Amino acid sequence: MPDLIIRDLGPTDIEAATAINNANTPAVGEADAEHLAHLLGQSVIALAAVTPGDELAGFCIVLGPGADYGSVNYRWFTERYDDFVYLDRVAVAETARNAGVGTALYAEVERRAAAPWFLLEVNLRPRNDGSLRFHHRLGFREVGQQETDYGILVSLLAKPLD
Repeated sequence: MPDLIIRDLGPTDIEAATAINNANTPAVGEADAEHLAHLLGQSVIALAAVTPGDELAGFCIVLGPGADYGSVNYRWFTERYDDFVYLDRVAVAETARNAGVGTALYAEVERRAAAPWFLLEVNLRPRNDGSLRFHHRLGFREVGQQETDYGILVSLLAKPLD
């Protein structure tokens, strides 16, 4: 997207982020504003991709080790990696899809990360082929699979960071 600005995601973004998040289910888990605010408070990196008019085009929330978070996927990674950044969620507004928003958010996460691993999961059931292609293109590789307690099969992906 031309003129896209990447800035910190803040509490005033939660309402718009919740709407974008829930428009992206099941690719990302549904969440209410309270849950997203909790994740924001636990995050080591939280980014907003905004237009010059400060309209939210997408966002991501990234956690580090020791977060107060009960996700089975986060727990899987914490049992295997000591130092990492974990992308809990990334979502892009429908009007901004396929315009480089996700790529810009990921590049900024990598720029800010002070950890050797960038970790996340992508759904295999229901299958999210677009996300799998995107992540493989960015250098993520599968390090495991997990059947979640909520009935979704995920591919657990890792990318080493310099």
